[in-house]
Amino acid sequence: MNNFSLYVARDSGLHRLHPLTKAIYALCVLAAGLVLPGLWTGYLLVVLGVLPLAVWGRVFAAHVQAVWRVTWPFALSILLIQGLLWGHGDNLLAVGPLAIKKEGVEFALASIGRILVVMDAFILFSLSTRPDMLMISLKQAGFPSSLTYIFVTTLQIIPRFQHKATMVLDAQRSRGLETQGNLLVRSRALIPLVIPLVLGSLVDVEERAIAIEARAFNSSHKETSVIEIPDTVRQKRIRWALVLLTSGAIVASVLWRLLS
Repeated sequence: MNNFSLYVARDSGLHRLHPLTKAIYALCVLAAGLVLPGLWTGYLLVVLGVLPLAVWGRVFAAHVQAVWRVTWPFALSILLIQGLLWGHGDNLLAVGPLAIKKEGVEFALASIGRILVVMDAFILFSLSTRPDMLMISLKQAGFPSSLTYIFVTTLQIIPRFQHKATMVLDAQRSRGLETQGNLLVRSRALIPLVIPLVLGSLVDVEERAIAIEARAFNSSHKETSVIEIPDTVRQKRIRWALVLLTSGAIVASVLWRLLS
């Protein structure tokens, strides 16, 4: 894993798959998790559709760690807010004026399952796919260069932001800024940390815009690449099958809701 990507280099079958195959699979799992009904649908998709691939790709430990670090704040806040502030329903636990509602907990669990599907699919794809290979494969598939650049850059937002935040924190500590201690000390350190981070992000955006112009992304001429990513007929068929299967499941789910 490097500073600007979640990618972890491994010699595995998952890593050797075409980037578009992995991208289509991740999008299909994500769409199914968001649309298909059921309290445990998201968890089943993670257990049956994502975690086995993480084991196959030999990134299980890194995958679980990354998903946990990103997901647990959202999961905890959703569980507390929905459980305590649900308007009506049966009480699971009551302590004085506070009561955790059964319906609120069920809604929170379903929401957490959907968040897990999104994070698991996105992180597994990022761990097993090099951003440069993804960009080349998208260009070879006929996607516009600007759209390809935006998509790949989006995958790099989290690691780049974390790297920049770490650099700012280390720089301010070297200047004697106190960043550890009670709440008051941490509050005083917030502004000296946030301002350089925001300004650095704005400079980074400008540099990326200059890079787009330098690479002639707006040119009407067809771009070529030294690297050619091989694609097989089998993987193309798998991608189409995934799209058709997911679309059919979503349509069936919508019709079931309308008719029930």
